Amino acid sequence: MHKKVYNLVESPKFKNFILLVILLNGITMGIETYPSIHEHIKDELYLFDTVVITIFIIEIGLRIYAHRVSFFKDGWSLFDLSIVLVSMFPANSVFEIFRILRIFRLLRVITIVPQMRKIVMALASVIPGMASIAGLMSILFYIAAVMSTQLFGDRFPDWFGSLGSSLYTLFQIMTLESWSMGIARPIMEIYPHAWLFFVPFIFIVTFIMINLIVAVVVDAMNHLSENQEAQVEVVAKDEIKELHNEIKELKELLLESKK
Repeated sequence: MHKKVYNLVESPKFKNFILLVILLNGITMGIETYPSIHEHIKDELYLFDTVVITIFIIEIGLRIYAHRVSFFKDGWSLFDLSIVLVSMFPANSVFEIFRILRIFRLLRVITIVPQMRKIVMALASVIPGMASIAGLMSILFYIAAVMSTQLFGDRFPDWFGSLGSSLYTLFQIMTLESWSMGIARPIMEIYPHAWLFFVPFIFIVTFIMINLIVAVVVDAMNHLSENQEAQVEVVAKDEIKELHNEIKELKELLLESKK
């Protein structure tokens, strides 16, 4: 019985079925955002949502039975379990936030699709490097926010009237969204040399720091590709070695038969 359940939960058909249920559930939750449609089929949507959570509970139960203690040692399995537990809360006013969090069921696609799982693990491995860059960027932002508040806060309080507003405005400038015509040029009408502040800020934060983050992510993806190629090479070598052993055994059998 245990072996049958294990083979079931590990079978591609079972995983594809769960993947289909997740995707369909994502579509129905998108439909719920259209009030005109939701009002006409809200009973059907509620029924389907109940069926989905029932399927998820049965799936998690089968996986726990199949993997037993090892299920709770796997981070991805615990991730699936936490999402299913959140989905079990009743959809009333007290637990409204949990109803909203149902959309996170779509994240279960990551645990089912191996390639997505590898990408997430690769991105997780670069968090320390990205944290260092983010820390440096935070220091630069803080320095620039204090400077801009002192320089432009009196005449442009909406943009640079406080530390918080300056940080938000600088973030907008970093994204290059209306930074020139919307912010820099109006300020330069009063402070002609304000470009001496904005241009270096954009050059350092937007072009250098952001590209550093991109470089770290690209490097992680390259390592992922190299690891995959190494795994394929190891598997190929093992298969060739097994093939050589089989050929050797066949030769020995032929020699024995001739004797």
